[in-house]
Amino acid sequence: MVRRTVDNFDIGQICDSGQCFRMRQRDEHTYSVISAGRYLEIEQEGTDCRFSCDEEEFEGYWKGYFDLERDYGAYMETVNPVDEYLVNAIRFGAGIRILYQDLWEMTASFLISQQNNIVRIRRCIQNICEQYGEERENFRGEKYYEFPKPEALAVLPEDKLKECNLGYRSKYVVRTARSIAEGGTDLAAVQNMPYKEAKAELLKLYGVGEKVADCICLFGLHHLEAFPVDTHILQALKKHYKRGFPKKRYKGYEGVMQQYVFYWELRGEKGNVPFIQKN
Repeated sequence: MVRRTVDNFDIGQICDSGQCFRMRQRDEHTYSVISAGRYLEIEQEGTDCRFSCDEEEFEGYWKGYFDLERDYGAYMETVNPVDEYLVNAIRFGAGIRILYQDLWEMTASFLISQQNNIVRIRRCIQNICEQYGEERENFRGEKYYEFPKPEALAVLPEDKLKECNLGYRSKYVVRTARSIAEGGTDLAAVQNMPYKEAKAELLKLYGVGEKVADCICLFGLHHLEAFPVDTHILQALKKHYKRGFPKKRYKGYEGVMQQYVFYWELRGEKGNVPFIQKN
């Protein structure tokens, strides 16, 4: 068990922010997450956080996954005080951090996310993990499943994942898995590219459009300058930023501000059920 005091970190807000689909609430203070074959539980009360792993795993993986070394308070301090909308959004979602997740999993997940709500996305991903992922066991003795490797999905007929409720998105995931497995797409190379180059490569994948590419860049490559624009963000821009979002002011971390706006639109200002729109 690793214990840390962390400011500007709220595991509940992160779970509901639409950037991770294998995180769930176990009880009032505890959440679980599966990533890169690992299983973790986080228990949080205020700024006191307890992670169900040893120091080596925490330092080697989870600290980076949750971006715990970054000072998000410094980002918040740069907000224009006359921008009442963004001030409110940041206050409401002050515990959000940008997760640094597995690139392949994020690519497949956001292909699945198109015109889909979060409950269904989670169910779709759970289905393909249980069907094609490797079975593991957590410290409680409970079974869980890794996210399936590209090779496991590349051999499937294009419509096979309809059985996992992916619908038309099945061919997007299977074709992309095939491209990666057969070497047409080199994710290791994409991992080392700057934002614009990485986005250009991702846009070559079947089914990937501007919004999905930016989501992958933000949540799978941790390019904080990526600014995904879905229907919710577009509505916020039209209502509050008719001249465009002030990206120059927040250059290099525009995506962090985008997440505050996104979460505020979903949970705060409108109180909608989270919904991820098509690209």
